[in-house]
Amino acid sequence: QVQLEESGGGLVQPGGSLRLSCQASGDVFSINGMGWYRRAPGKQREMVASSSGSGTKYADSVKGRFTISKDTAKKTVYLQMNNLKPEDTAVYYCNVKGATMAPRAYNSWGQGIQVTVSS
Repeated sequence: QVQLEESGGGLVQPGGSLRLSCQASGDVFSINGMGWYRRAPGKQREMVASSSGSGTKYADSVKGRFTISKDTAKKTVYLQMNNLKPEDTAVYYCNVKGATMAPRAYNSWGQGIQVTVSS
């Protein structure tokens, strides 16, 4: 079983930056795919950024401002968010896919972390 713990959210002023972290723990042998999603109040969950062997994708609304990355040794996935806007306010969720030692495939989700952009 693979658990994910998110950190780095909070309140930031428009134009500011935050870096979200998503650390995987448990039976993690590899990370093959990762993604960040968000759900704003009254809206459906949307993909913000995703990366796998097929490439990296960003939502049009965050292109040029957000960057997804990972540190394999730390089993951690990041989302660097720059030039934040009020419309970026949402609960952000990380998603990580890979293999355990068994090996078995896993597809885990974090519990979500609040990001609020407001002056």
